[in-house]
Amino acid sequence: LDVGSGTGILCLFAAKAGAKHCFGIECSDIVDFATKIARDNGYGEVITYVRGRVEEVELPVDKVDIIVSEWMGYFLIYESMLDSVLFARNKWLSPGGCMFPDHARLHMAAIEDADFKEEKIGFWKHVWGFDCSPMQQMVMQEPISDTVDAWAIATNACCILEIDLHTVGKEDLDFVAPFRLEVSRKDFLHAMVMWFDVSFGASTGNVVMCTAPGKACTHWKQTVLYFDGSIVAQKGDVLKGMIAVRKSRLNPR
Repeated sequence: LDVGSGTGILCLFAAKAGAKHCFGIECSDIVDFATKIARDNGYGEVITYVRGRVEEVELPVDKVDIIVSEWMGYFLIYESMLDSVLFARNKWLSPGGCMFPDHARLHMAAIEDADFKEEKIGFWKHVWGFDCSPMQQMVMQEPISDTVDAWAIATNACCILEIDLHTVGKEDLDFVAPFRLEVSRKDFLHAMVMWFDVSFGASTGNVVMCTAPGKACTHWKQTVLYFDGSIVAQKGDVLKGMIAVRKSRLNPR
């Protein structure tokens, strides 16, 4: 079962690998194109698409052996489909079945980012000759998705969230986690950077996809949270605190 199947590429991979039958659930019009793609590639009898929301549709089978989904969002869980994947797991996954991916971790570190901060935040001081600096406060409150260079990281990293897809519940996705970061060089600290990795433990060899700074660039990039000011740090200093994450009540996605 592919949750949020889109064009059906994961169903095609599974069918090519020898799956007896593949089901894809997708709520948009793209299922019509996915169906034609499956037929044109010789898998029309192997792949079945069901249009609708995961929470509302029914499958022609009671259980599936594997659930696969590219559910990850920015900051791992922002605008993600994980809630729907967990619903599908609880309803259709056979006992002992596999989840792909089956584990995920969210990491954070502190970075020096003076030039970029000035470019993105300081920009509002001079907008075509106008002082729009009141916008800076609003911009500072919003996480920024961008590619961060590995050299910008000025501390070690710590894991603030670890998810086992076989056991995690929706309620676990709102969390409070402590962090402790040790500064690795004398520098200014301007922001926290977050990234994630997901692993496929049930595959042949534990395959890991990592979105950390310095790794191959992905459309997820990294997530940057800027401080109001900057922190003057010496090598060996410790930055510690708590991070609290919860879904918006108005828009849980």
